Amino acid sequence: MQPVCGVDEAGRGPLAGPVVAAAVVLCEGGIAGLNDSKKLSARRRANLEAEIRARCRFGIGEASPAEIDAINILQATMLAMTRAVNALGLRPGLVLVDGNRLPQWGWNARAIVGGDAIEPCISAASILAKEHRDRLMAAAARLHPHYGWERNKGYPTADHMAALREHGPTPLHRRSFAPVAQLGLF
Repeated sequence: MQPVCGVDEAGRGPLAGPVVAAAVVLCEGGIAGLNDSKKLSARRRANLEAEIRARCRFGIGEASPAEIDAINILQATMLAMTRAVNALGLRPGLVLVDGNRLPQWGWNARAIVGGDAIEPCISAASILAKEHRDRLMAAAARLHPHYGWERNKGYPTADHMAALREHGPTPLHRRSFAPVAQLGLF
């Protein structure tokens, strides 16, 4: 029997950084305590991420800010999801995707609104995607310290917008997103 994998993304709304997707095939016996990553504390997410990475099969996929600008955020999200499933290194029998849309791909798939809270394999993918993206943004904050990405993860907070007006966009900013494009700084 081919495995079931869950897919979720992190980072559709920020003004900076990639959109990240994860695909997870849960291990035998599952993992206790899985839930939508947004409903878990940072400590609990980190602990669950370590367990998922140690015990489950997973893949991570990203779409860069340049790809987001070139093909739009929805298509970039679908691309990141496709890359995540491909990174599993196996053909899933069924792919469960959080949300109401599916990429156009050759796998049997189903979209589930709120799936990250009700399907454990999607919950696991939600956790991996968020933790992976948060680490990317913390690393980017060290290269671009003015924007507060270690705190805001690229979302349009007041401090991020003030820094954007003062220092202009970086290569990690999504130039097609209205708050960045409207500044006319590039």
